[in-house]
Amino acid sequence: MAEQNQGQEKTEQPTPKKLHDARKRGEVAKSQDLTASLILVAVIILAYAWIDHVLPEFRNNLIGYFRSSVQHGLPDSHLASPLISLTRDMALLISPIFIIVIIAALFANIVQVGFMVAPEAMKPKAQRINPVEGLKKIFSRKSLVELAKNILKVIITASVVYLVIRTMIPELLLIFFQEPLQILRTIFNMLLKAATGGAIAFFALSVFDVIYQRYEHYKNLKMTKQEVKEETKNTEGDPHLKQAQRQKQREIALNQIREEVPQATVVVTNPTHYAVALHYDENEMGAPEVSAMGAGYLAQRIREIAEEYEVPVLRRPEIARALYSQAEPGQQIPVELYEAVAEIIAAVYKLEQK
Repeated sequence: MAEQNQGQEKTEQPTPKKLHDARKRGEVAKSQDLTASLILVAVIILAYAWIDHVLPEFRNNLIGYFRSSVQHGLPDSHLASPLISLTRDMALLISPIFIIVIIAALFANIVQVGFMVAPEAMKPKAQRINPVEGLKKIFSRKSLVELAKNILKVIITASVVYLVIRTMIPELLLIFFQEPLQILRTIFNMLLKAATGGAIAFFALSVFDVIYQRYEHYKNLKMTKQEVKEETKNTEGDPHLKQAQRQKQREIALNQIREEVPQATVVVTNPTHYAVALHYDENEMGAPEVSAMGAGYLAQRIREIAEEYEVPVLRRPEIARALYSQAEPGQQIPVELYEAVAEIIAAVYKLEQK
């Protein structure tokens, strides 16, 4: 069967089952560039909102460190204490960045693939450490495309950053006449503007990468017509087996019809599509029961057996359809059909008396 599939072209779209199985293996259409660009955008937004707070704190921490160093003396063994304090303060100062990075990464992944747990993707596989397979991946079409994409991203992003920095060169030359805090603020603002330009370009490129990754993902999961047939066969069952099962069910229904219809009180028909056999004993039963029912061929057999055993057959299309859709063999008729069925039973009794 695999040899047959090799000669066929993959022209069919992947089925829901194929997509589901690929997702279980961790194979989804996901762009790492979009994740990275969203993280960069989130950090830049935080930096813009945070700049007025972080720069004075940064300056105060440095001033406190140098004052402590001068007080203790550079060769003193106590110099480690202010350094540890500075490191702790700086870590607390930039800790929101790490929180934002984690949130942005989770958000980017959820937006692309939703909540996903793929244990199969974490299982060790021998082919991952196979050097031959590794060389194939390095020189594959996918690797060459990724290399071309990365080169293009670097060129476009670097060009945008260069153009942004170029417009700020006059401002950069004036920092020599500014105070230290103002110099720090100017440099920080320039870096933010350059990063913003690069982030916008990177985000625009990542949108195209998302489209490409989805196209490539669906292309790789395309199926041959034979694969679709095999999956349908495995999912829905062998058609021959299903036909045999239907035949068996029909035989069971026919046996039930042969046993129950001769004892029925009346058979209600559509007249050709449906037939329902009713049984009623006023001394033992509170309401009529459905003893057998059928559609199509089974309905025809019910009518034939009823005529053979002289069971009354009445044409009541609406009642027959209602009984067929609302009742089951061996159960009493629905309450809402009591009056209509009572009229039918009464008509049968009159026929018997005549």
